[in-house]
Formats: sequence, structure tokens, C-alpha cells
Amino acid sequence: MDSLDKKFPHLPERLKGLGELAFNLWWSWHPAARMVFKRLDRRAWKDTRHNPVKLLTVLPPPILEAAAQDPEYLRHYDSVLAHFRRDVENQVCWFTANVTEAECEPIAYFSLEYGLHHSLPFYAGGLGFLAGDHLKEASDLGTPLVAVGFMYPDGYLRQMINPDGWQEGADEHLDRDAAPISRVYNDQGEQIVVQVPVTEPPIFVSVWKVMVGRITLYLMDTDIEANDPGHRGISNHLYISDLEQRLLQEIVLGLGGTEVLAALGIKHSVLHMNEGHPAFALLERLRERIEERQMTYADAFKEVKATSVFTTHTPVPAGHDVFPFDMIDRYFGHYCSRLGLSRDDFFNLGRNPADPNAGFNMTAFALRLSDYHNGVSARHGEVSRKMWQPLWPDRPEDQVPIISITNGVHVPTWIAPKMELLFNQYLGAGWLERHDDPALWELLDDIPSQEFWAVHCRLKDKLIDRIRERARRRWADYQINCCNVVAGGAMLDPTILTLGFARRFATYKRADLVFHDLERLKKILLSPWQPVQIIFAGKAHPADDPGKLLLQRVFNFARDAELGGRIAFVEDYGEQLAQHLIHGVDVWLNNPLPPLEACGTSGMKASLNGLPQLSILDGWWIEGFNGGNGWAFGADAGDDRDAQDAAAIYDILEQQVVPLYYKTDEAGIPQDWVKLMKNAIKSTAARFSARRMVKEYVQKCYQEALDFSMK
Repeated sequence: MDSLDKKFPHLPERLKGLGELAFNLWWSWHPAARMVFKRLDRRAWKDTRHNPVKLLTVLPPPILEAAAQDPEYLRHYDSVLAHFRRDVENQVCWFTANVTEAECEPIAYFSLEYGLHHSLPFYAGGLGFLAGDHLKEASDLGTPLVAVGFMYPDGYLRQMINPDGWQEGADEHLDRDAAPISRVYNDQGEQIVVQVPVTEPPIFVSVWKVMVGRITLYLMDTDIEANDPGHRGISNHLYISDLEQRLLQEIVLGLGGTEVLAALGIKHSVLHMNEGHPAFALLERLRERIEERQMTYADAFKEVKATSVFTTHTPVPAGHDVFPFDMIDRYFGHYCSRLGLSRDDFFNLGRNPADPNAGFNMTAFALRLSDYHNGVSARHGEVSRKMWQPLWPDRPEDQVPIISITNGVHVPTWIAPKMELLFNQYLGAGWLERHDDPALWELLDDIPSQEFWAVHCRLKDKLIDRIRERARRRWADYQINCCNVVAGGAMLDPTILTLGFARRFATYKRADLVFHDLERLKKILLSPWQPVQIIFAGKAHPADDPGKLLLQRVFNFARDAELGGRIAFVEDYGEQLAQHLIHGVDVWLNNPLPPLEACGTSGMKASLNGLPQLSILDGWWIEGFNGGNGWAFGADAGDDRDAQDAAAIYDILEQQVVPLYYKTDEAGIPQDWVKLMKNAIKSTAARFSARRMVKEYVQKCYQEALDFSMK
């Protein structure tokens, strides 16, 4: 890490621990740690968007000196620092207590994106946040993980909506020196730069790191002078549209990432690939065994397979990366001989039997070279076994070796802090340490309805205040059209039943489904006694024009006066806005086209905070719905699926959701609704937690792979 004395020269000696804490994202899932920064200057904390590194950079010395003399502040600071050091240094943890061969080389976790905190915009959506939650929970459990990915200096997409509703993208360049990320130096005090194998001209990456509790995430950056101009932008953005650049990105991730670990002297026992993007890491694992350990190809292949884990997230064939064979040959033609393979043998590793001439399929390649494969929900496991059955032609579909490990969400990250304080009172000391125990959540019944409802109402007020403030500031800062201010949520009412729809704007997610019968929707929204409002947020991929058209359609409904301000589209959806939405709306709406929802972790996050789901039966909701925690539809759709699903949504709203929400007792408390909210939490908090998920990965994949590696 850059010297903290140089980074924060004005930090008093008594508060030196703030610098160490600022550079470890442990603070991002511990409210007391965030408060130790917020208490320094609440306005500056807000203006720096909850980024402690930037906060400590901009705070004037007198504020820090005053804190160093404040006994009350110092008591809080000392308590937080003691907790932090206990967590990251303690050698006794769940993993060491429950896993044999706990003293092992780490598991290398590779992912193209990581959603950790909005100060590090290295994510586009659910895949990234799943990876981020995996790292946080691995830290909490003491799982020996080391992670590899990219630092994207221009992020994914800063969303701006034109007055006509068309999404425009703008870069928001990351200030590396004002973010919780640090350079990795060699013994000579120079930032480490590593050459990526196979590429010509050579590609180099500089190495950075992010501390995530106990876990180190190493990130690569190609935007350095050592690279040709055409290669410097490989890591600038997520999901490059140009196919060859995309291939280079995946070469850098897989081969370069493996080389980075080697350069740092980090040997790994097991490889876990989050999707097919990093699958080329398998090649370096093969090469290392063949060239450096003098193993035969057959033995190397067996060992790599036995120690590799692959998680697939994509339920449609078109969503898997496929590269033309001639393009693969340009980069790997000479690499084949190093593995003892002919070109055809090499190509066959990535050939999909269902479409053998399509090209080199990264998922087929990952499946062939790993022994542990999983989909991310029970339904997605079924879809994946059917899709990839041609790889195992001698097995019936139900015996294809792709299991299901349903995704989970990191409870300390996604639970609203105000809700956490309420739980502290009623669930007992240390409840967070036991949050994957379903019996714990039965204690929710002890929380008085009026207290539970009051917390939710405060969270809802906060959400709508933030949305209104965003609309005001965008109008003031960017001089946006007044129609955009209205569409952005300026007319939202916190007393009205509020639905939330926030996710990537891909066409299969059908964001506009609720507008299918506009006249019927108007009657629901504009009821004089029991009105409804809907908040939309999300981004379309920069190259996805159908997705942009879908977004434009929803945005134009949001500024349509005939809908009375009851529809809002909030621009520039990101992690911070997501937190407010999953804490503060009343119902989470989800209506993708089945079976295209692999899992859907945003719904889990909402349910964790007591928001019942109004969701189609797909992804995780097939497992999660129990009849008392929300509403389900779409099990028996006919030819006109959109019309039938939209009608089902209207029916459920009119006959069940709206009457239940507005049914209150004499004190104004919707007792039955509160019971529904508590049931939503009971059914989600343990079963769909990242703690349960990571324990499953350890028990079903890592343990056996570790045992093999230790032989």
C-alpha cells in the first residue's frame, strides 16, 4: 500500500488507524465503522459519497485534530479499530473449525467484475455483486481466498437520459488516488508490472489491490505506457463490444491474472471461475504443470480438472462468449504445442457439440476442464443441464454433472442499518454471527408491529427524499429538461403504496410489461383512495439498442402527465441507489420472461429488508415463494404470454396487494402487511444468505478439491 503517512500527512498520530481502516472495505459492511468516518464531518461524508479515502484527503487538519482530542469520539474509534483487527487477524474462524486441511494454499477466485462499493465502479450488475458478496462472506467465514479481476478506470456506464428518453453514456474517470485501492510494489519500491503470456505485441498490466476484510483482491490495469495504444484500453470498460478486444480482455483476465499471482509468489490450490470470462486461466494451470512440473498432458489435465470450480450464470446459449476459431488460432496457435496439443485438439476443448462450427465456446471449455460445475438456482441448474447435455452424450439430462448452488446475498451489506438496529434489540446479541440459522428469524414475531412499521416508514421517507434531491441536483447541476425532473421522481409521495423495479434493462426482463394495458394500469395508479406508484431504475448495455428503446419507453411513461406523476425513472442506477430502493419501496416487482432469470439476487436483498415480492415464478423465487411472503404468477402461460402475465399482475395488485397494504388498525398500522413483511425476512435471511452459499461452495466443491490438491 502507498505509505499512509504520505497519503494522509495531516492525520494525527492518535488516529493513524483511520488510514488503515479506510483502505479496507471491511468498513463497507460495518455501520459502526462507517460512522467513525461520518462523525468527523457529516456533510463531507455525504459530499465524498461515503468514500473514506477521499474524506480523509479533503478534510482540513483542524477537524481531525479536534477528533483526536474528543473522548467520546475516541471511545467509538477505539472500539471499531479493535473489532476490525479482531476480524481480519483472528486465526480461529468457521473455515478452520470445519474444514480439514485448513492450512492450505488459497483458492483463486477469478471474475470479470466485482460489486463491492460505489467508490469502486468495477461492476455492471448482478454477476459483479454476487462476486463482491462472495468475497465479503469468505472474509467473514475465514475462507482462504485470493481474488483476481480488472480495475476499470472508466467504470461501466455513467447514465444520462436525454429529454426524448434516450440513454446516453458518459465516462466517469476513477481517481485512483482518492479511492480505497492501492498500488502493489516490488522490493525496489516500483509498482509491479506483469507481462501477459501469448500476446504479440506484448501486453502488460500494472497491479493494484483492494482489501476486503481478510481477502485480497488483485486488479489489473492495461492503461500504462508500456502498452501499445491499441492495448491500453483493454481494461478501461466492462464488456467491450468489439469481439477481438473482448477476447484480449479475457486473455488478460485468465492468463494475465494467473501470471500476476505467480509474480506475487502466490500459489493457489483451487481455481474458481465466476462465469466463463476467466476460463483461459485453466490453460496456464495446464502449462505450469506440463512445462515446470514435467507432468504429462493427461496427468496435468486430470489435476487441473480435479481442482477447478466453474459457476455458470447464463441461461441462454446466445449469452455465452464464443470466439471464431481463426481468431483463437492467431493468439493460441503456438501455445498448443506447449501443451502437447494439435490445433484441432485445442479447438475441441472449446467446441460445443450442439453447434460445433460456431467457434470456441468459453463455457464449453470451462466445463470440460473442471470437475465442479454449478448453476445459480435450482431452476437454472435444470436449464444448464439441458443446455449442456451434449457435452455428456452418454448421460441422461438429469445426470449431467452440473449441480445447483443458489446465489445468496451478504446480509451485513444489504440489511438496512436502521433495520439492523431494530434487530439488535430483539434478536439477541451476536445475531449477525448466527444469521444463517432459520430458527433465529422466528424471533421477528417479538418485534412490536408499530416499531417494525415505523422503521420501514423512515426508510421509505429516506428513499423518496433522496430521489427528489437527485432530481433537484440534476436539474441544478446539469440544467436538464424540466420533464426529466418530473420523470426523475420529483412528484413521488411517501404515503402511497410504492412498487420498485430496478435491474439491467435487457429486453427479456420486460420492464414495460406493467404498461401492457395502459387504461387498466391508470385505474390502479390513480385511484383516489388507494393509489399506487412505481419507481424504475436501471441501465441498458451501451451497445444494446433494443434495451435502450425499452428504457426510453418506460422513461416516456414516467413523464406522461396522464399517469399523474405516479411513475418515476431514476437515472444512473448504481449500488448506492440500489441500497435505498431495496430498503425503502413497499413491493419488489419482477417479471422476466422464463426461464431467462438465472437467479435474481436483487429480489433477495429486497426480501431481506421485508419487501414482499410480486414476481414471476423463475430464478430464485421458485425456491423462495411460500405463499406467505409475497405473490407469484406465470406458472401456466399460454401463447400470448405478455398479455397473460400483465393481467396477472393487475389482478394481484387489485385483489390482494392494494387492499392488504391499505388495511390498517385504529393506530394506522397495517398489521397484516407487517406480518407479510416479517414472513419475507424469515423466508430469505438464512436460506438466501451469502453465508449459506459460501458454506455450500466449501462443502460441495472446495473441500474435495482441496483434499485432492493436498495429496
